[in-house]
Amino acid sequence: MDIKTTVDGSKATIALAGKLTVQSSPDLDAATKSLPNRVCDLDIDLADVSYIASAGLRVLVATDKFAVKRGGLMRLLHPRDEVWEVMEMSGLSEVFAIER
Repeated sequence: MDIKTTVDGSKATIALAGKLTVQSSPDLDAATKSLPNRVCDLDIDLADVSYIASAGLRVLVATDKFAVKRGGLMRLLHPRDEVWEVMEMSGLSEVFAIER
């Protein structure tokens, strides 16, 4: 999985590409935890994520909690249909702020 992070003030965008699996989810967790303290709002761009496993969902839940703990919000951007279906089946489409 490729991860590209950009920070603009108190907002960060983390663009992911590839598969978010048990092997790659620790990389997203590490990218989130390495953000500067001033960052509270997170956009996770899923446009180039072709597959998401339960471990990927778990790290997204943790990332959402991370943003809320900092007083911010996490948004998921542009999930592909196959990723959206997993979020719907898991019920997380009702929990996360998602911009399709």
